[in-house]
Amino acid sequence: MSETKIDGRAIDYSMLPEHMRDRMKLYIEQHVPPGGFLRAVLENDLMGASAKADDINRNHLFDFCRFLYNEAPPNCFGSPDAVASWLENKQVAED
Repeated sequence: MSETKIDGRAIDYSMLPEHMRDRMKLYIEQHVPPGGFLRAVLENDLMGASAKADDINRNHLFDFCRFLYNEAPPNCFGSPDAVASWLENKQVAED
């Protein structure tokens, strides 16, 4: 599998909590369905994300938002429909 790139550069997962980096990478690069917390974040569901977050993720909600805005493919997040479409589409953003 080739590295997913956005605007010609590799995605930087380092701003996410360490235990969430692989999960986000699997979602973005292999279209693997995320767990409840991450799905709520991706779907722009603040109440759901807050309710499902562990202590570490709860303290890093801003970092998830910053990551999505600055690093993630724009069509992989933002609403339940966007996440569902991303999961159905097996093509990567840009090689």
